Amino acid sequence: MDALAQPATEAERTLPALEFDVFARACPSRATFEHVTGRWGPLVLLGLHEHPMRFNELRRRVDGVSDKMLTQTLQALERDGFVHRSAREGFPSRVDYSLTPLGARAAVKLFALIEQLEADMPEVLEAQAAYDDRRSG
Repeated sequence: MDALAQPATEAERTLPALEFDVFARACPSRATFEHVTGRWGPLVLLGLHEHPMRFNELRRRVDGVSDKMLTQTLQALERDGFVHRSAREGFPSRVDYSLTPLGARAAVKLFALIEQLEADMPEVLEAQAAYDDRRSG
């Protein structure tokens, strides 16, 4: 077994093996990939990786996201199984969002990518400046 492979879940042990190819237009993995790697998905996953949050707390953490886009992103990630929505009755009602184990695994991978990108930003900025200089001159 691969050192990074996770043990099979009960569902994985009982379902027939399926092949997925994110490069194939009709493959369902492509839509999930877009939810996890789109403009807001990674930021939502990383924000919730810090701790469970209510909607407004998450909106403040993900600076610049509109209510509409945050709602759509949360719904997509919840449908895909990455986010858990917990609504509590009462006054006032309360809705909390947290990561599922699937979401936590994705967030760890995204966090490693973000760390690398932030560490490489001086080199990225140099490359951008050199590109801009070549294009303008």
